[in-house]
Amino acid sequence: MSLLVIGLSYRTAPVAILERAVIGSDDMPKMLHELAESEHVNEAMVLSTCNRIEAYVDVEKFHGGVFEVSSALARRAGMDVSDFGEYLYVHYEQAACHHLFRVTAGLDSMVVGESQILGQVRTAYAQAVEEQTAGRALHELAQRALSAGKRVHAETTIDRNGASVVGQAVELATAMTGSLSGRSVLIVGAGSMGALGGTTLLRAGALPAVVANRTPENGARLAETLGGRAVSLEGLADEVAGADLVLTSTGSTSVVLTADVVARAMADRADRPLVILDLALPRDVDPAVADLDGVTYLDLEAIRDAASGADTDAVTEAERMLSVDVDSYLAAQRAVAVAPTVAALRARASEVVDAELLRLDGKLPGLDPRVRAELARTVRRTVSTLLHGPTVRVKQLASSPGGSIYADALRTLFELGPEAVDALAALPTEVEADRACPFPGATETNTDGEAR
Repeated sequence: MSLLVIGLSYRTAPVAILERAVIGSDDMPKMLHELAESEHVNEAMVLSTCNRIEAYVDVEKFHGGVFEVSSALARRAGMDVSDFGEYLYVHYEQAACHHLFRVTAGLDSMVVGESQILGQVRTAYAQAVEEQTAGRALHELAQRALSAGKRVHAETTIDRNGASVVGQAVELATAMTGSLSGRSVLIVGAGSMGALGGTTLLRAGALPAVVANRTPENGARLAETLGGRAVSLEGLADEVAGADLVLTSTGSTSVVLTADVVARAMADRADRPLVILDLALPRDVDPAVADLDGVTYLDLEAIRDAASGADTDAVTEAERMLSVDVDSYLAAQRAVAVAPTVAALRARASEVVDAELLRLDGKLPGLDPRVRAELARTVRRTVSTLLHGPTVRVKQLASSPGGSIYADALRTLFELGPEAVDALAALPTEVEADRACPFPGATETNTDGEAR
């Protein structure tokens, strides 16, 4: 395994850069294939959320993989790779595995412990499977990370308050403007963020929401769930004029709510203030609305700056659990990696035995068949006994960091060519043969270095 992660997140890049690099669902297939068809990339999975854009790839060569993936992300952002590089982070092998496990558990999120990321990683994995850019390495890695993330949320209190970007945004709005009880709400976008936002605002005491969405059926469905009503995007200006709080989170690549529309809406409201929570990436609202009198505008950057800390005890326990899971996963991967070498050694021994038995037949053509069969069993049993201890031990040693040197030694000592080892490595294991493609429909199973 040569896993490489290259990405940018709210930790390394401002919202203005993140929104240039974001990859929408319609563009994801093209990006996955662009990466997977690169010279040094074998497999690819891409995670694109409101807080991060990350490519997880299995590579042939580290430096070639870094250049190809960085260049692809830079092209997406419309930037030169030399300028874009300052916002990127790179993790390799063990550090890359640990990073995905932390991301999936919500430990690297803007709001630590938020559980939405689990679904987002699952979606990224599903897209890679659908586009056939995920192979053996990413299948196992993604499933183990998802399983570990679920366990962290189930067995710690890291998300006991239902932490989320939406929750943080509502808390911030309440702190800045006072109680939301009895306030009228406009939700723009009927996706998961809009649904969570509407539910959170209802719990905070706001009135049933008006939902504006590009697809009327989706808007009506969410509005019914929230006990409100649905409107088209064409009537957005009138609805803004009647709202106390607007929460936007669409998949649009252009501004949905302009400063002119908000200015006209404010002209009809006297001194009544307006709060706008823009949770989209790219942003749905023209940031210039922040300059309008009576408007409080909060985007992801403002929410990031105000994000509250998590329960430190829960985070410590979650980190401990993930470290154990990562070590277990890596040990299993190292053990699997040495298996083709062991199989190649046994195959070589079998070839030698077959050759010697054939030579014996040539020297003693009249040998009694029963004697020959007993001789063959004895020779094979002797060879198997001699190989048993070393091959078991090399598997045990291979599960430790640096243990691959013992497999290398076997290949050198017994002159096991790479062709034989690679051919055996390409064969599916019994588990893989039974499971075939593990997604969708399969249940999640429980099974160094870094550069900046």
